[in-house]
Amino acid sequence: MKNFYLAMTVLGLVVPYAVFISWINSNGLNISLLLLEISDSKISLFAWLDVIISAVVLIGFILFEAKRLEMKKIWIPILGTLTVGVSFGLPLFLYMRENYKKVDK
Repeated sequence: MKNFYLAMTVLGLVVPYAVFISWINSNGLNISLLLLEISDSKISLFAWLDVIISAVVLIGFILFEAKRLEMKKIWIPILGTLTVGVSFGLPLFLYMRENYKKVDK
């Protein structure tokens, strides 16, 4: 599963950012236009709200699971979720969890 999670982490970074960079190349970093386009159609707003709720749930899951397993560096998938999205943060956390070796006390 580690290789699958790693591949999905890369895909979760490359695919969304390829679209976002294309949008920025066309429109610049125009935040007001971005917000307008997000709320322009109900289906677009649906997708954004779905992703925002999923990101909140994912961050809660990361915090809970990392505490339970005493994992370190959990800020990395949280930051990835906030800067790229759930498509990056979730597989990254799962990859980190697969690689985690709990130190015996």
